[in-house]
Amino acid sequence: MAPSPMSGKICMVTGATGGLGYQTALALARQGAHVIVVGRSADKGRAALDQIRAATGSETLTFMQADLASQADIRALADAFLADHDRLDVLVNNVGGRFKEHRTSPDGIEMTFALNHLGPFLLTHLLLDTLKASAPARIVNVASGAHYDAAPDFDDLQNARGYDPGKAYRESKLANVWFTYELARRLAGTGVTVNAADPGNVWTNFFKAAGLNPLKLAYLRLRAASPEDGARTIIHLASSPEVEGVSGEYFYDCQRARSSALSYDEAAAGRLWAISESLTGLESPAK
Repeated sequence: MAPSPMSGKICMVTGATGGLGYQTALALARQGAHVIVVGRSADKGRAALDQIRAATGSETLTFMQADLASQADIRALADAFLADHDRLDVLVNNVGGRFKEHRTSPDGIEMTFALNHLGPFLLTHLLLDTLKASAPARIVNVASGAHYDAAPDFDDLQNARGYDPGKAYRESKLANVWFTYELARRLAGTGVTVNAADPGNVWTNFFKAAGLNPLKLAYLRLRAASPEDGARTIIHLASSPEVEGVSGEYFYDCQRARSSALSYDEAAAGRLWAISESLTGLESPAK
C-alpha cells in the first residue's frame, strides 16, 4: 500500500478538542500526519488525544494549550511550537465564538473580533516564516456562510456603538475571508497556499454557547450537519492532492464557491490588514 501524502507532515489544528477541529485532527492523524492539537482546556486536550490515539493508533500527537483570544497565549504557543519544530506543513485556523453579551479579550478588544479574526491573524503571522520554509505548505481558514450578510463599519469594527452578537459574528467571518484573500495575494510565489473553508451549518458546541433561544436551537439542530460532514471541506483543503497549489479561494462542500461580493473588495481587505497589524503589534512579514 502506498503511503498517505500526509505521512510525516506536521499539521497544527486550532480549536481541535471538539467539533470541526477534532474531526479535522482525527482525519489528518488517520492519514499519518503528526497533528498538533491546540485547545484552551488541558483536560479536553488530553481527552481528545486519547480518543484520536485510540481511533487511529497514532503516536505522533501533541496537545498545546492556548486561549486564542489572548495575544500573550498566542505568542507563547508560537514560541513553544517553534522551540520544538523547524517545519509546519499545514495550519488550520479553526476558531469561532459568538457571545451573547459584549465582552472584551485579555487585550481589551471586543471578544468576537479578537478570537475569530485577530487570533488566526496573529498566529499565522508568527508561524509564517516556518510555513514558507516548509513549502509547499497550506493554511486553511475556517470561515462561515454567515459572512454573506456582513457589512462592517470600519469606524466601529469592535461594535462599540450597540453590540449585536449576530452582527459581530458575521463581521468576524467576513474578516476571515478578507484575511484569506489578502494573505494569498501576499504569499504568491512562496509555495504557501491559503484558502477559506465554509463548513456549512454544523451542530457543535458553538450553538450551545451562542445564547440562542431553545426553539431556535432545536430548529438548528434538526437542520444542521454533523461535525464529521462539516469537516469534510476543511480536511479536503488541508490534505487533498487535488488542491495542491490552489490559493486565495473560498470552498464549500469541497468545491470552489463564490463568497460575498464585498469579500472581493481588495481595498477593504488591505484596510482590515493594516488595522489588524496595529491591534496585534505586528510589522507584517508577509509583504
